[in-house]
Amino acid sequence: MNLISKYNVAAPRYTSYPTVPYWGTAPTQEEWKEAVSNCFKKTNTSHGISIYIHLPYCESLCTYCACNTRITVNHQVEKPYIDTLIKEWKLYLEVFASKPRIKEVHLGGGTPTFFSPENLHLLLNTIFESGTVAPDAEFSFEAHPNHTSEAHLKTLFDLGFKRVSFGIQDFDPIVQDAINRMQSFEQVKEVVAMARNIGYNSINFDLIYGLPFQTQKGLSQTIDQVVDLKPDRIAFYSYAHVPWLKPGQRKFTEKDLPVDLEKRNLYEMGLEAFEKNGYKAIGMDHFALPNDELFHAQEKGSIHRNFMGYTTSFTKLLVGLGASSIGDTWNAFMQNIKTVEAYIEAINNNEFPIFKGHLLSHDDLILRKHILNIMCHGKTAWHNELMQCEGVYKGLERLEELKHDKLVHVQHNQLEVTELGQAFLRNICLCFDELYWKKTPEAKIFSSAV
Repeated sequence: MNLISKYNVAAPRYTSYPTVPYWGTAPTQEEWKEAVSNCFKKTNTSHGISIYIHLPYCESLCTYCACNTRITVNHQVEKPYIDTLIKEWKLYLEVFASKPRIKEVHLGGGTPTFFSPENLHLLLNTIFESGTVAPDAEFSFEAHPNHTSEAHLKTLFDLGFKRVSFGIQDFDPIVQDAINRMQSFEQVKEVVAMARNIGYNSINFDLIYGLPFQTQKGLSQTIDQVVDLKPDRIAFYSYAHVPWLKPGQRKFTEKDLPVDLEKRNLYEMGLEAFEKNGYKAIGMDHFALPNDELFHAQEKGSIHRNFMGYTTSFTKLLVGLGASSIGDTWNAFMQNIKTVEAYIEAINNNEFPIFKGHLLSHDDLILRKHILNIMCHGKTAWHNELMQCEGVYKGLERLEELKHDKLVHVQHNQLEVTELGQAFLRNICLCFDELYWKKTPEAKIFSSAV
């Protein structure tokens, strides 16, 4: 059996540990306030805070998407949602002991640029005026090329945003039709040129391999076009087919998808093309040019991973604003209510809109550090007792097969991912996912690892 088939199992992407399906009892209002307050007091001065803002609206549904979205062409929804985000931020300000030091902001969606430049300015300016922006802060946002104007780019740049991530996915018109994401190379080229002329110093492209009707020839042409535009970063994601969670994906079936070796060949082709054109692999699924801050962070060993993906900023306190947003105080997680109406109602009742969450145990915190080390640095160690627990010992037993397949080296109380193993980071982390093994899911809840 080849390694692709052997390790192509359903596994989390590990933007957190424990992963969301294995969270326990959600924190109460008072428990969440206490967790936020304690983390803020310990880390605001040294690390600052990160803010993720979820803006769920889109004018049309991209059928590949697994994000929490709301489809509408009615832009009257903008202002009530912006007002609610501001109210939610004020709930956090009441918990903070002093002015927050804002280190990182990311706008996700949905389509953040669904919102007008004026409404985005109102929201962000309100947040920034209530805190202190760190000198080395990194602000970024996700953008749909067809719905991002020069006014959007200029407004956000003037507010301190220097990085923009464009969702490209694939330029092949057959694939674009299947995933309902029609955008031409010329449209993308134009908006990238606008961003660079304004002054953005880091442009990211999101690409996906494994999409319906995707072929070697079509994806190769897409990659050639991408390289021609020379984005500073590229995220090259494996398509997550989860129609049981996202019914929009039922527009096509598994028969339309490249799988196993065929899908892996698409990844290998992309990897080879990126490396040939000067991009360096970063953690899992990411590539950056040597002049980009993400590459510098990896070289310095300061790269971090949270619910926003790989980042150059390490903060223990992540404030999540908006419907379905997730907050993190390092020893507690909390996800907001997912539906917009219920989220707004909770905020209007002056309550944190708690949907689910988890209070991390002593062992959870140890395993979280190991999984984070593997995802960010490709290695971890347990020389001292502070990095040891039952889950580590069981994880080492599960690693035996991966050691045999030369995916990892384990010796002298430390683990290092091999070059071959870099493609199987999710499988390696899965060995240490103690909550997964205590209750292996009967139904499929994760996408495939390969």
